[in-house]
Amino acid sequence: MQITMANDTLLFPFVRVVGQENMKKGLLLNIIDPGIGGVLIKGEKGTAKSTSVRSLAQILPPRLSVVGCPYHCDPRYPKRMCIQCRERLSKGEKLESEEVPMSVVELPLSATEDRVSGTLDLEHVLKTGEKKFEPGVLAQANGNILYVDEVNLLDDHIIDLLLDSAAMGVNYIEREGVSFSHPAKFVLVGSMNPEEGSLRPQLLDRFGLCVDVEGDKNVDVRMEVIKRRMQFDKDPEGYLASCQEDIAALRSKISEARALLPKVTLDDKILHDIVYTSIHFKMEGHRADITMMRAAKANAALEGRTEVTKQDLRVVAPLVLGHRLKKRAFEEVTFDMKELDLCLGL
Repeated sequence: MQITMANDTLLFPFVRVVGQENMKKGLLLNIIDPGIGGVLIKGEKGTAKSTSVRSLAQILPPRLSVVGCPYHCDPRYPKRMCIQCRERLSKGEKLESEEVPMSVVELPLSATEDRVSGTLDLEHVLKTGEKKFEPGVLAQANGNILYVDEVNLLDDHIIDLLLDSAAMGVNYIEREGVSFSHPAKFVLVGSMNPEEGSLRPQLLDRFGLCVDVEGDKNVDVRMEVIKRRMQFDKDPEGYLASCQEDIAALRSKISEARALLPKVTLDDKILHDIVYTSIHFKMEGHRADITMMRAAKANAALEGRTEVTKQDLRVVAPLVLGHRLKKRAFEEVTFDMKELDLCLGL
């Protein structure tokens, strides 16, 4: 089975996708803070879902990786490293690091559990007493973006495995009493067409953000979409070359936001607004509150600020709360922005 990794070769540029601002915002916020918990993109066919995710490879900033490590361990965080890297450190060995491009790893729907999590060679263990592990997709995704198109068609137990690993930052494998683990910290991005089926509410809640996208009904906007696509198809290399300045600027903006994020603060008034809004919209547990806080801080960092405002909450609350609203069977529920403004006193 081939696991594809998107690069910027002949992909329609992210910076030229027309509209779909919420989708682009949700993706960027997760790049700035992977702890937000990923994003689910729901919408009809032909709304640039897959195009936008795959073209993220063009704007992703580089990341540090231990040279030769199959799990791409980040040398800045020893506690998150794999067993091999930690053993090398314990022996006093200096780990060489290098900058590598952050990438988009795409998971096919036909992926089996062994292919996703990796496999333990039990015969080798019994013969030698040493663990032999064949890394899977989760090892490849560590430190990167893991993209699942048509995620609603993936087996539930595979989705559970992906979400658990994304939340814990660790992939844990156990076969016949033999266990192994390695770091698996990644941004999970899923896309789906609701007409082809839905996700269970329990799984929906595990995605930090959710974005609903649809084709624009404005004639001028739709014309602009077609014009840009025609220009790209006529001369992909030339079109990409004309976008390089904007691509570099956005990549730099993301890097600056990631560096600024630890300095972003929010006061008790903003925290009160977050909690009050979650209670008002009948959110269960605290996942929505924490996700809203993280997303708001990431949005402030993206805009170059060190303090969260109510406007940050207004931007991220629909992405955090919309898919968590309680609904009856066959009932469509839309997020009410007027109701949110009342909650925030705007």
